[in-house]
Amino acid sequence: MSLVGTYVALSKPLVAAFPVLLLAWLRFGIAALAMPHWLRRPANEPPMDGRTRGLVFLESFFGNFLFSVCMLFGVSLTSAVSAGVIMASIPAAVAMASFVFLHERITWRTALAVGCAAVGIALLAWVPAAPTTPTTPLGDGEGTRSTLPWLGNALVFGAVLCEAAYVVIGKSLTGRMGVKRISSLINLWGFALSTPFGLWLAWRFDFGAIAGVTWLLLVFYALAASIWTVWLWMTGLAEVPASQAGVFAVLLPIGAASVGVLALDEKLSIGQLLAFAVALLGIVLATWPRRDATGASR
Repeated sequence: MSLVGTYVALSKPLVAAFPVLLLAWLRFGIAALAMPHWLRRPANEPPMDGRTRGLVFLESFFGNFLFSVCMLFGVSLTSAVSAGVIMASIPAAVAMASFVFLHERITWRTALAVGCAAVGIALLAWVPAAPTTPTTPLGDGEGTRSTLPWLGNALVFGAVLCEAAYVVIGKSLTGRMGVKRISSLINLWGFALSTPFGLWLAWRFDFGAIAGVTWLLLVFYALAASIWTVWLWMTGLAEVPASQAGVFAVLLPIGAASVGVLALDEKLSIGQLLAFAVALLGIVLATWPRRDATGASR
């Protein structure tokens, strides 16, 4: 989640250079070239049935394609810190989705952790981020959409809902398939879904105008978004209840805001630091070792 927050913030300069749907297509394409060996089905893994195929498609549609579109368009219209504030609602969204769809019991500590995330969001709402000049989703860098921060915030919240679906569906998939194969298949679906838009935009795009450092940032974004974070998340999700895993999503806005301040010259106030401290308290509550009847911690 820290790594996701990092690439969410670093996507701001990328959407200033590339159209959003072209950027998504390039991301999936670069990642597909990096992990073709993950597609092979292990001998001990059963063939996919119709339900599993459907879950793989939905995992990619919500967690890869739609999340990328909402997030990239959203951060192009708002600040990285503001995006981080909204994404702090992911733990609550995941907890509710896991309760409704997976019938997971929400423990009192998980409920308190979600409450901490909610308090953090409320605090940040009272201390809004400093104004920033948003880039445009068309990648022209002219900042002409500065009157639409509400749309950017709404799109980022759409990405929150997509992330909740991603966690719940991913929890179902980890019991059916290996983590590496899940990662490669959902990336291929993302590539397929974005290809019509990507080809149309690539036909009229001047790739020669892109600086070398931007290409390096694009490669980092593709590998982080489609390979590293997916593998880490799915591996952890196989061992942890979805509602508890969702608590760690508070590290996403912390990572996004940190990069926004350190690399993108955005401002972070004392009130915002307090809000993030409350959110981190939620992680401590959710993950602090419990003691069983014998007194052993677990």
